[in-house]
Amino acid sequence: MIGSNVVIDGICKSFGDFEVLKNVSMEIKKGEFFSLLGPSGCGKTTLLRIIAGFEHPDKGILTLNGDNVLSLPPNKRPTNTVFQSYALFPHLSVFENVAFSPRLKGASSKEVKSKVEQYLHLVRLEGHADKKPAQLSGGMKQRVAIARALINEPRVLLLDEPLSALDAKLRQHMLIELDRIHDEIGITFIYVTHDQQEALSVSDRLAVMNQGVILQMGTPHEIYESPSKDFVAKFIGDTNLFNGTIVKVEKVKLHDFEGETEYLAEVEIPELGIIKVTDVDEIHEGQKVSVTVRPEKIVITKEKPATKRDDINLLKGTVDEPIYSGFQTKFYVQVTDRTLIRVIKQHANYSDEGPDIRWKDSVYLSWSALDGYIVEVKS
Repeated sequence: MIGSNVVIDGICKSFGDFEVLKNVSMEIKKGEFFSLLGPSGCGKTTLLRIIAGFEHPDKGILTLNGDNVLSLPPNKRPTNTVFQSYALFPHLSVFENVAFSPRLKGASSKEVKSKVEQYLHLVRLEGHADKKPAQLSGGMKQRVAIARALINEPRVLLLDEPLSALDAKLRQHMLIELDRIHDEIGITFIYVTHDQQEALSVSDRLAVMNQGVILQMGTPHEIYESPSKDFVAKFIGDTNLFNGTIVKVEKVKLHDFEGETEYLAEVEIPELGIIKVTDVDEIHEGQKVSVTVRPEKIVITKEKPATKRDDINLLKGTVDEPIYSGFQTKFYVQVTDRTLIRVIKQHANYSDEGPDIRWKDSVYLSWSALDGYIVEVKS
C-alpha cells in the first residue's frame, strides 16, 4: 500500500463558544476508502480540514504513518484536497490546470507532459486536454480536480462533498469512477458526505458523526444491519424504530457466530405488544431499549402466513398509503391508532407488475426476530 494510515487522537475544536469536535478519536487504515458521514454541522468537514492543515485543533494529536503533522502547513503534508467547488483556474486549459503544481515545483516540460497525460488517462479525459473548464460538464470538471490533486502523488486524498453539485445520475457515475480510481492508485481516500447511499456504496469503512462526536464506526454492512444508536438507525436508510421494555431473555444459537452468545428477547412495545428480537450483547429483563427493523425485512401479505417458528413476529394492520416506484412498492401500514409501520416490497420478477395489495386492504406483517435489532439500551 502506498497510502498513509491516519490516527486521530482526542481531537477537539471550538469556534467561539460552539464546540464543533468533542474528543474525536479514530484510526483510518493505509489504503482504505474511508467516509465521514453525518448531517450538516456535525463536524465532518472541520475534521477533514484539520487533517488537511487548513484548521488547527484546540487539543489532540494527528499522525500520518506515525508522524505528528499538526505543526506542518498544508503544502508540507502528504495530503491533497478535492473540494465541492472544483476550484479550477478558468483561464487555463485542462492540461494546464493539471500541470500547475508540477510546473510550480520546477519539473521539466518532458516530465510535466508525461505526468499530465498519465493522470488525464487515469480520469479518462485524454481527449479534453485543450478545453477550458467552461467547456466541460460538472462531472468532467470534478475529474480534472481529482487529476490535479493526484498528480502531486499524495498519500492521502481528502474529498469534501465532491459530488454534491452534480445531478443524481452523474453522482452515481462519478462514484463508480472514484471507486475505480481508488482501486487503481491504492492510496488512502477520506471522503466527507451527508449522503448515506454514497457512503454505503463506496466505503471500506465509515464513521457516522453527529454533534461533534463519532457515534459508530464500521463497515457499511455493520452500520446498516447493526446500528448502535437510534440516530444511526434513523440516519442510515429507512427504518421502523420502537421503544419498549425487555420482559424476557433467553440464550439461543441462531447464527454460526463462533464464540458469541446470542440472546432472544421479548420486548414489550406499548403500542404493539410483544416483539421478539435477537442481540449479541448481554441484555437483561427490565431494561428500556430501542428496537429497529428495516422496511425491506418485513413481509406483507393479505393472507395470514402459516408458520410454526417461534421467532416470527406477526402484526395485523390496514394499508394507509401504498407508493409504487417501479422496482418496489413502499407501504405505510396502520397497525394501531398511533403507529404506522413502513414496509418495502421489491419487484424482482416480470410478474410483479404492480402491487396486488392496495389502499385500505387488511394485511399481515411478519418478520423474524433475526431481522430486528436492539439499537440502544436506555439508562
